[in-house]
Amino acid sequence: MRRVAPRAATRPAGAQPERRRPDRARLGAAFGGLAVVVVVGGWWGLLAGIVTAVLLDGALRRLEPADVRRRRVRETADLPLAADLLAAALRAGTPVAQGVEAVAAALGGPLGERLVRVGRTLRLGGEPAEAWAHLAPVAGADRLIAAAVRSAASGAALAGALSRLADDLRGDRSVAAEAAARRAGVLIVLPLGLCFLPAFILAGLVPVIVAVLGDVL
Repeated sequence: MRRVAPRAATRPAGAQPERRRPDRARLGAAFGGLAVVVVVGGWWGLLAGIVTAVLLDGALRRLEPADVRRRRVRETADLPLAADLLAAALRAGTPVAQGVEAVAAALGGPLGERLVRVGRTLRLGGEPAEAWAHLAPVAGADRLIAAAVRSAASGAALAGALSRLADDLRGDRSVAAEAAARRAGVLIVLPLGLCFLPAFILAGLVPVIVAVLGDVL
């Protein structure tokens, strides 16, 4: 019996070859190292440029990508509304799996995608802990997961717990926003103070020191 060799995957006619996206962290580190080489110059500049490029590459790779940050912020912002909607669905008599899927369809976005996986797992007979674990990466969802798993295990009413959780999440977000505003005020005033500090030293302290030294000498 002849064995037929598998055919290589063919690209559709007219399709462009896939282009690799440039490594932005590596490019930024390379430009930073090049700038150090140009400014310092010589062999010391080359050595400092290499060290700078390596350090910059490590630091830039630890930064959170912008799309990941936007996804995380939106998930956190949508979580209180999701808890309220799910509580309303459960009070109306909707089963948990169907209620989760309805909330996912209403919300959309990254949190809606996670809720779709939660509802699908529940509908297929998965364990509650396994199903609700899809929300674990969302900030603040640990309390929702604990309430949902506890309700499935003990039969406690989940709707009331979700309503209280939504209120708590909104309160936490208000406190965090107020703290961020206070930090922003401090960070805004700090450069202004640093600008006025040399003028204060020259106009206030230097004349006093000169006068005292003149009297002593």
